[in-house]
Amino acid sequence: MIDGEAHGPQLGTATCQLHMRKFADGATITVEPWRAAAFPILRDLVVDRTGFDRIIAAGGFISVPTGEAPEANLTRTPKEVADVALDAAACIACGACVAACPNGAAQLFTAAKVAHLNLLPQGLPERFTRVERMVNVMEELFGSCTNHGECERACPKSISLDFIALLNRDYIKAKTVNRRLLARI
Repeated sequence: MIDGEAHGPQLGTATCQLHMRKFADGATITVEPWRAAAFPILRDLVVDRTGFDRIIAAGGFISVPTGEAPEANLTRTPKEVADVALDAAACIACGACVAACPNGAAQLFTAAKVAHLNLLPQGLPERFTRVERMVNVMEELFGSCTNHGECERACPKSISLDFIALLNRDYIKAKTVNRRLLARI
């Protein structure tokens, strides 16, 4: 937090990209660690972000058949889909979204991670189990999203709230799909 704002006064900019010229000459600048219950302070400006690691670990990996792999260029991905997946992958997992959220929610972070894995063809086989596992871990560790939108404003990579809508839609589908699968067993 720089002067009470995640990453400082310049929108769409990470702290490491913030120039001193954005501050008035002689100004006192207050630098503090993220203020979020899910990020306990370890020392000085260092916070424990293992909650993010647990969410990512819950997402698992993209599994690939190890037999005769098809030529990578044979799997077509529409440019629009690839662009959206790469927009989501731009998330640097800094935690500004959590710190800016009045509820301490990690919805934007989780939504970005889910989207960049699930939008491309390689991520589709585990799509619904991935989203359910990641959201369950997120809800265990962080607050609930109530769509204040502060996360999008604080994000240095300008990750859109649209990813949260995508996450919520996939989570609802996952609950239905996974329930049907369990009924068959």
